[in-house]
Amino acid sequence: MSILILGGAGYIGSHTVRQLVLAGEETVVADNLITGHKQAISSGAKFYEGDIRDTVFLDEIFTKEKIDTVVHFAASSLVSESVSNPLKYYDNNLGGAISLVKAMAKHDIHSIVFSSTAATYGEPERIPILESDRTEPTNPYGETKLAMEKLFKWADKAYGMRYVSLRYFNAAGADESGDIGEDHNPESHLIPLILQVPNGKRKSISIFGTDYPTKDGTCIRDYIHVTDLADAHLKAVKYLRDGGASDIFNLGTGNGFSVRETIDIARQVTGREIAAIDEARRAGDPAVLVASGAKAKEILGWTPQRAALSEIIESAWKWHSTHPNGYEDE
Repeated sequence: MSILILGGAGYIGSHTVRQLVLAGEETVVADNLITGHKQAISSGAKFYEGDIRDTVFLDEIFTKEKIDTVVHFAASSLVSESVSNPLKYYDNNLGGAISLVKAMAKHDIHSIVFSSTAATYGEPERIPILESDRTEPTNPYGETKLAMEKLFKWADKAYGMRYVSLRYFNAAGADESGDIGEDHNPESHLIPLILQVPNGKRKSISIFGTDYPTKDGTCIRDYIHVTDLADAHLKAVKYLRDGGASDIFNLGTGNGFSVRETIDIARQVTGREIAAIDEARRAGDPAVLVASGAKAKEILGWTPQRAALSEIIESAWKWHSTHPNGYEDE
């Protein structure tokens, strides 16, 4: 039986595909390549190009391939864009999930691992954040991801479609080989933006907000290595294959680093000067986002193996320094 990875040409999806292929799993990838990169897909995976909102496309895959589990990464994910264009996010994210559930029900497929997000929580009630905490997203991106989680909950009740929803925090880093990494356009994640400075792609990095109630006044985030995220998806697949019940898990290290700390560590890793400019706060940025990963450790047996931020940034720098233009350098 095969595992279908939707959005498997994207950043986290491609790293998960890499780990699945290395584990000897028969792996099928579907991606529309709007934001993904075909070069990122491991050679051991079978690839279909298309959009999951296309029911004929999904039907073709489920007819041709013997799929027992779906891992779903395919979604639009820019917070600012979701605010300015919410219809795009409801159409692509929630609309895609509806098409997917229909196709899975039609073809009698009952297991799905879903790539969710800490954005489902909105402003946190407490730190570290628990899975049982209030979910009140502050943007359409988070709202659509939460709506997708609820869709899977009701699909389980109606069709026996068991799911694992993985709410992760700040994905970062790159595969240790340096062959695949993070390539977004536009880029919105802090670590690759920082590394654009020593790469000569920008003159400085902006620090948005220096008056937060944190140790140095800048926002604190929980960074998790992308390979650790990929490993969590493999463990979630095994959990469902072993008969595990539907559930939701946070993925994080439980450790937070401020923006200033992250920039300082990047300076140490790269050995370069990285100019930073203090700017005003951005609307909607919580002061602290740190996850409790206790539930994932207890039930999935998952523990981050690359929790040191220096190690995460080292792997990212290995990719970015050798691919300053991303996959265009391939």
